[in-house]
Amino acid sequence: MQDHQDMQQPHGGHEHHQPPTGTLTQPPAHGASHAHHGAQADDDHTVHTHGQHAGHSTAMFKNRFWLTLALAVPVVYFSPMMAHLLGYMPPEFPGSNWIPPVLGTVIFLYGGQPFLKGGVQELKGRTPGMMLLIGMAITVAFAASWVTSLGIGGFDLDFWWELALLVAIMLLGHWIEMRALGSAQGALDALAALLPDEAERITDTGTETVPVSELSPGDLVLVRPGARMPADGSVVDGQAEFDESMITGESRTVPRGPGDAVVAGTVATDSSVRVRVTAVGDQTALAGIQRLVEEAQASSSRAQALADRAAAFLFYFAAGAGVLTFIAWTLLGSVPDAVTRTVTVLVIACPHALGLAIPLVIAISTEQAARAGVLIKNRMALERMRTIDVVVFDKTGTLTTGEPELKDVAVADGGDNDAVLALAAAVESDSEHPVARAIVRAAKERNLTLPAATGFTSLTGRGVRASVDGRTVHVGGPALLRELGVVEPDSLAASTRTWMDRGAAVLHVVDDGRVLGAVSMEDAVRPESRQAVQALQRRGVKVAMVTGDAHQVAQAVAADLGIDEVFAEVLPADKDKKVAELQGRGMKVAMVGDGVNDSPALARAEVGIAIGAGTDVAVESAGVVLAGNDPRAVLSMVDLSRASYRKMWQNLVWATGYNILSVPLAAGVLAFAGVVLSPAAGAVLMSASTVVVALNAQLLRRLKLNPSEVQ
Repeated sequence: MQDHQDMQQPHGGHEHHQPPTGTLTQPPAHGASHAHHGAQADDDHTVHTHGQHAGHSTAMFKNRFWLTLALAVPVVYFSPMMAHLLGYMPPEFPGSNWIPPVLGTVIFLYGGQPFLKGGVQELKGRTPGMMLLIGMAITVAFAASWVTSLGIGGFDLDFWWELALLVAIMLLGHWIEMRALGSAQGALDALAALLPDEAERITDTGTETVPVSELSPGDLVLVRPGARMPADGSVVDGQAEFDESMITGESRTVPRGPGDAVVAGTVATDSSVRVRVTAVGDQTALAGIQRLVEEAQASSSRAQALADRAAAFLFYFAAGAGVLTFIAWTLLGSVPDAVTRTVTVLVIACPHALGLAIPLVIAISTEQAARAGVLIKNRMALERMRTIDVVVFDKTGTLTTGEPELKDVAVADGGDNDAVLALAAAVESDSEHPVARAIVRAAKERNLTLPAATGFTSLTGRGVRASVDGRTVHVGGPALLRELGVVEPDSLAASTRTWMDRGAAVLHVVDDGRVLGAVSMEDAVRPESRQAVQALQRRGVKVAMVTGDAHQVAQAVAADLGIDEVFAEVLPADKDKKVAELQGRGMKVAMVGDGVNDSPALARAEVGIAIGAGTDVAVESAGVVLAGNDPRAVLSMVDLSRASYRKMWQNLVWATGYNILSVPLAAGVLAFAGVVLSPAAGAVLMSASTVVVALNAQLLRRLKLNPSEVQ
């Protein structure tokens, strides 16, 4: 931590925390400045490496769906069972009766391949789920349909049309589902993109341009205005304002001079500096953050989806029912009926509704969320949000604007507040610094007339100077007063001390060696933040805040917003630890942040929510992205999660409830009463259940998620 007085530097002299170094198995790849854009543009080809979709890409499901759908149309049209049900006569020509078997076989082998392979894997792993349930149903339908087509045993088990529709609908469901899954690799690509491809290394004869990978600790590099730091280092010559927002999440630039540490990926905005390299490759702070992101993503829970749990139940239920059905009808002396009943049970045990119940809700939820400015990248984030106990907000740029705002003006010896503010604004009018703009903006809002100022000079790390009506006027903080050798009047000290106690930056206005007054600059709290905090608390969700700012700054903001818990003076890498600490207390955490240093915490939290205006890596590490900077959008996510979860359960209850009732009927438990569910009727009812869950999912569109209407 810096000394508190040193924090009151003008023009962005806020504290700086350097992320820890780390060790990576592989350092960030240089020359990957566009890697993350390519990854995003090619999301269809992202290959998943875990779960039921291991080895599968979104494009694979999409391509198989469209081809299967095209083949399914003639299969359904030429199916005798479908023709009989709908009362039409398909055209007959040589070989027309072989259209369903031939195309159905192609569908089974091509469209059904992912489910057959997945089913085998689930069977080997003794973890039955959706893949095994689908694989069992289509295999039984395939075998029974060929037996019927070949006229073996006189069975009437023509399920070609049902096989075709089942495979097509399941491929559609998995395609929709995988589009909702996020790619973890995007976060690492975005981190690598922060590094430049080349660096200017200073030699005895001048400078030479070399690949960043050739730099070594001890090298001297030249960093020009607008260029990124190629490695971690220490400034040895020159002074510049550095944009460190991609590392710290702080929007204000910070002054860096001889002896100050600088971090790979940050930008020198206004001047050239010479930097002695201290760490390269996998030893840089950026690489350390990348390692934390990898670890956090690897530690994320792999919670099983609701549909998978339902599928596991239905597999055991159907398999058990099938075995009992065959045994019972065989003992009754009717082997043909035993085969017919068993096949019917096993085929209808995999309802279309179950394959679409979850993906449809997720698809509609993501669409509704997008309209409210919320991008859901990971389906599990949607499911988990309803269970969140605490939402952790990064302070700067999330709860606050990240921009300085003039709060107070005080004068010495009975001076005029407006006159002092006008004088400060006149001196700052030629500066593009955020603090200067805030002072000028405040003067304009008060309709003050600014005197003419000439000879503007920026005093890096101390303040600014200009000539006003022949007088030399300075605006700056405590460092400027020490340089000028002036003392703050006692009449002013009481006000400035109060400001500093609450963490405000103090800038003094000095006219020809005399302190006329001072202004306080504070990070402006977003007007929407208070409403967001209160609305979360009304929903039974606690609110915490994490920041690298001093305790007094953090407590002032927390008191203003009514926040439940505050973590202040937190080093960038330790934000991740604070999330883990809350999880260690048994809480489920949602993290909201916008900087690279927030990325490990975003990845470790049950739900990571990135502010869309933040850095690429923060966005890539999160499961949810807020398109704007309105923290009330988090409430939209909570409400949508709870509503969509209800819809998921309603659809699953319908889908599984239908099976629980239809499977026994298909098995013939009421045959003694003349009630038997025929294969055709079972297949039709199965399709009807799909329509029911689809219509139920559409009701989510009635949910209002406008952040401005949050209650």
